[in-house]
Amino acid sequence: MSKAKLEYIWLDGYTPTANLRSKTKIESDFSGKLEDCPIWAFDGSSTKQAEGGSSDCLLKPVAIYPDPARKNGYLVMCEVLNPDGSPHETNSRATIDSDANDDFWFGFEQEYFIMDSHTDLPLGFPHGGYPGPQGLYYCSVGGKNTHGRELVERHADYCLEAGLNFEGINQEVACGQWEFQIFAKGAKTAGDQIWVARYLLDRLTEEYGWYIEYHPKPVRGDWNGSGMHANFSNTLLRTCGSKEIYEKVCEAFRPVTKEHIAVYGDENDLRLTGQHETQSIDEFSYGVSDRGASIRIPIMTVEKGWKGWLEDRRPASNGDPYKIAARIIKTVESADV
Repeated sequence: MSKAKLEYIWLDGYTPTANLRSKTKIESDFSGKLEDCPIWAFDGSSTKQAEGGSSDCLLKPVAIYPDPARKNGYLVMCEVLNPDGSPHETNSRATIDSDANDDFWFGFEQEYFIMDSHTDLPLGFPHGGYPGPQGLYYCSVGGKNTHGRELVERHADYCLEAGLNFEGINQEVACGQWEFQIFAKGAKTAGDQIWVARYLLDRLTEEYGWYIEYHPKPVRGDWNGSGMHANFSNTLLRTCGSKEIYEKVCEAFRPVTKEHIAVYGDENDLRLTGQHETQSIDEFSYGVSDRGASIRIPIMTVEKGWKGWLEDRRPASNGDPYKIAARIIKTVESADV
């Protein structure tokens, strides 16, 4: 009789930024299929999702991936449900109530800092001082400007082995800052894969004495913050061939700027200053190939005859991809086209 290790992963109830939680369930002769993952439960009073007198919350498996770090292991992304089976108030995945046919495609660019647990500084930062200024870190090679590559490469391998649609990595503009990209057809699938990729990255740091900082501006001063740029499209954007339609879709974002910022990550005001490749949090703009705009229209979209995608550059690195995707879908579908 074979035994499988199923790592049930969920989001806790901490606000304004949820944390990943997980625990292992051993199953005999497991098929490896999602439909054979049973509903499970956990102590919600320990994750700010229930009171001690009625503490059970349910875990509903929604996606499964091979666990690259464990023999006979699986990563099981879950939604949190109330005991009656309804979505828990912290269940952000359930807020995606549209896109039933996966018409929306999302590509998230997840930026982050690798932090040294002993100094609470990004890798490459000397204790009590600063490394050289920004300029040579972006996509750099060599030990002087590149820090943490072994972890980043292992993470890439893990994501690929898990079957995630992992599209790339690069060192970012600030010292100790990196990025990975995930693409998926369907808003829920994109969110699932970002969270599982984050889980794998966080788990790997346990071996190094490091941790991952998703805060959008962990290092104040003349350093880039961290975002999670959201590239998105639907059939309309992929096929319309119309500059006018693209501009109407972009304009649909203008009157709901505050609604988007509200779900784009905590303390994003520290990052969206109008500097360091951002637009001010109080402004809204869009433009072709403009990395200082709220929404960038990629040059490839224009060159393909206005058939492609848009990039919302405002989401912060600590944003919840489920909430971000849900808000983007709502706005795009509201456009007068």
